Amino acid sequence: MSVLKRNNVHVKGTGTSPMMFAHGFGCDQNMWRLVVPAFEQSHQIILFDHVGAGLSDLTAYNPSKYEELDGYAMDILEIANTLQLKDVIFVGHSVSAIMGILAAAKSPELFRALVLVSPSPCYINDGDYIGGFSRIEIGELLTSLDTNHMGWSMTMAPLIMANADRAELSEELTNSFCRTDPTIAKQFARATFLTDSRSILPDCKTPALILQCSDDIIAPVSVGEFMHKEMPNSELVILEATGHCPHLSAPEETITAIQNFL
Repeated sequence: MSVLKRNNVHVKGTGTSPMMFAHGFGCDQNMWRLVVPAFEQSHQIILFDHVGAGLSDLTAYNPSKYEELDGYAMDILEIANTLQLKDVIFVGHSVSAIMGILAAAKSPELFRALVLVSPSPCYINDGDYIGGFSRIEIGELLTSLDTNHMGWSMTMAPLIMANADRAELSEELTNSFCRTDPTIAKQFARATFLTDSRSILPDCKTPALILQCSDDIIAPVSVGEFMHKEMPNSELVILEATGHCPHLSAPEETITAIQNFL
């Protein structure tokens, strides 16, 4: 199977420096539409859908491969190698930010920089580490998703997006969640919310920008501060934006932060 077909890869832009955008849980590459135009003239833009999302090839979904985030990280490397990319600037949202760190750990020579938008290496509180949720809360979240995918989507999307005065944003995220295959969404949620990637952070030497929103129930500021402390070559920017999706709710602020970093 073609890697490019599998992940519904699209390449655009008139620049030569490759910039790969990876979407988060329950989303697809269209979520980057407000950010990408700012970089099209200066970069080669690579957009794709994770297997199981968007217009990816659903027949390529393998539960054993995608049980953990490493499976998705391998896909990122396969896309980069298929396109013969070098010095990649990887922009990952939420769980894809961790996939980018995993990919850079496996093939550091491929990556020039990582832009980590609303990342979290671990969502579960652990001693002094505040990930945002107790283990019981994560269990309840996953159980709710198991029993009522549509109801979970309609309840969680507005909380994740925040910005209650902009209902169109929550509606877009709700619709995106609801379009995702329920069986795949359940497994992806487990790979996302049960992962603990804190141990890999000190070994990430790739220059990294950590973009954290000022108020985010999924990835609080404390998570960004923890990552910045653990990652030796990182820069932390706390955005004025609220919610978990600043590339949708505050694209201009997000673009400016990325441009300043690059």
